[in-house]
Amino acid sequence: MTAVEQVYVVPRAALVPGDGWHGVRTAALDEALGLIGQLGDYRPRPGMERDPSFKQVIPYLVLRDGVRYFLMRRTRAGGDERLHDRYSIGVGGHLNPGDGGLDHGLEREWHEELVADFTPPFRAVGLLNDDTTDVGRVHLGVVYLADTGGRPVTIRETHKLSGEFVAPAAVRAVADGLETWSRLVFDFLEGVASQSSRSAVP
Repeated sequence: MTAVEQVYVVPRAALVPGDGWHGVRTAALDEALGLIGQLGDYRPRPGMERDPSFKQVIPYLVLRDGVRYFLMRRTRAGGDERLHDRYSIGVGGHLNPGDGGLDHGLEREWHEELVADFTPPFRAVGLLNDDTTDVGRVHLGVVYLADTGGRPVTIRETHKLSGEFVAPAAVRAVADGLETWSRLVFDFLEGVASQSSRSAVP
């Protein structure tokens, strides 16, 4: 009998109270990370996928080399047809028992998803929330940045993904094909939202 996956969750109300918020939030980040450590526990994933009173915590790494982004594209070999040919700038996944917290869980994802002879420092920069989709309503991202410093990185499961470092303009060119979380994070990092607000001021 296959064991049911246990995933790390926090009560929604602790980090996304009331009507919530949308996009990347940087305010009181240290406090939020502390709450994730204090209030979270592991629960069976099937139930958590249907319970929006909890948020499954996902460390979400954006890998850069200077100003360039590591842009990935999903192939048609993946199990979820909704993601076929979609682009992403984020590496991440659920936290499971034995990970030992966000940073160690992200390090596990780094080694599972990518091929590199180094592990870079991971820097948390914000929380990511999107309640506009069924999947988003039950997940909360912790956005991390890391820089390769010119060292090579490749995709491990090349039958599922392709990836390379590209200039911001190349990511912008496929913005309509980005997965939702990646689009939100890219806009945040590039300051698109704030620039649009400033340009709208007479």
